[in-house]
Amino acid sequence: MAELTREEIYAWLDEIPQLIRVATVGKDGYPHMVPMNYFRLGDEIIVPVRGQREVNVRRNPKISLLLDEGGGKEFYKGVMITGDANVVDDPAEILELTRANARARGVAEAELPTEARRGRTFARVTPRKFATWDTSRR
Repeated sequence: MAELTREEIYAWLDEIPQLIRVATVGKDGYPHMVPMNYFRLGDEIIVPVRGQREVNVRRNPKISLLLDEGGGKEFYKGVMITGDANVVDDPAEILELTRANARARGVAEAELPTEARRGRTFARVTPRKFATWDTSRR
C-alpha cells in the first residue's frame, strides 16, 4: 500500500469541506473521539475545542487526528496524524484563527468576521508523526 507524501497530505487536508476525527485522552485514559471541522495553517492543524475536548487537551496535550475516505479494498485512503495540541486562550489570536478559518472556507476578505464568537476556542495541533495509506496506488 503506497504512502502519501507530506505535500499530498497537505493538499488533501486543504480540500474543503471535510471533517476530521479528533481523538483526545479522557481522564480515564480512554480515547474521546469526535468528528470536527478543521483547517490547516502552515504545518499546524487547527481544530475547535470546547467542553470535554478542551478539558482533555488542557490535561493531556496528546492528540490524534484521522482523515479517511473510500470504502473497501479497491479504494481506501487515509492519514492519521499524532501530535501535541495547545489550547488558544488569547481573544486576539482566537479572532485571527476565526478569520483564517473563514478564509480557508472561501469567505471573501470584506466578509470576514470582525470579532470572535463568544466562547470559541481552538487548539493548534503540531504534528509529530504521520501514518498514511492509499490502496488505489497498488
